[in-house]
Amino acid sequence: MDKIKAHTQEEFNTFMSQLLETIANLGFYTDFAKCHANVNKIAMRLNALNYLIGKDDIAAAVHDLWEENPQVFTTLDILIGVRTKDKKLSFNRESEIQLIEEFFTSAEGVVEFIQDTGLEKVFRNKQITNLVDYVFGVEVGLDTNARKNRSGHIMEEQVACILTNANVAFKQEVYSREFPEVYQALGVDSKRFDFVVKTPVKTYLMEVNFYSSGGSKLNEVARAYTELAPKVNACEGYEFVWVTDGKGWESAKGKLEEAFYTIPSIYNLTTFHEFVNTLKA
Repeated sequence: MDKIKAHTQEEFNTFMSQLLETIANLGFYTDFAKCHANVNKIAMRLNALNYLIGKDDIAAAVHDLWEENPQVFTTLDILIGVRTKDKKLSFNRESEIQLIEEFFTSAEGVVEFIQDTGLEKVFRNKQITNLVDYVFGVEVGLDTNARKNRSGHIMEEQVACILTNANVAFKQEVYSREFPEVYQALGVDSKRFDFVVKTPVKTYLMEVNFYSSGGSKLNEVARAYTELAPKVNACEGYEFVWVTDGKGWESAKGKLEEAFYTIPSIYNLTTFHEFVNTLKA
């Protein structure tokens, strides 16, 4: 690995042809344990809100429940697929913009929320029979937003498995400040590398990712690593390694190609064994 060889157009075309459509298994699609945990945190308040189901006079029922425990209404936002932490906004009946959570600071605000979202009809007609079960379904739906992060984790697991099976020692999530020469070369911002592999010859600092779909982020990632690699490789005894895969790169082929010619050690899951074999040589 000491002698760095430039990549060719033919090698890039081969690299692109090897990109995988997915690395997902069936467990990738929904994290049921996380969904259950999220529901369990608010289950008591949801059970209290079940009081509203089937009531003809929702406004009166809200006021009765408010007198008993106004805190139960703080969970209403999840019924429309919104999390309080996201700070979503809406117009109120006075045409003023306010945070959705601000509707839950008074019984009148709660009634307005339930009526204007359409929940009043849903409650009255018993289209929902149990809010705990309903919110579990909402959580499953919202969990789809986490799939991109899970793709990255699965990719890391794949790389870790390959290294482990090859008896290659490695560390994960290591910050650049642990390597003074690299830290100085990259500037004051501490960079976290996904993997670090140390050999008697070199220390390899690795980034790992997988993109099943395209987007502007891919261009940014390719550009960032194109700038990062020469800085790391200029430090004696260090080399930057990028392991990436996924058909999403077809939407950012141009930037990936630039990176391919700039970064000597760039691999996908098909070619990663080539790098691993050099470590064992």
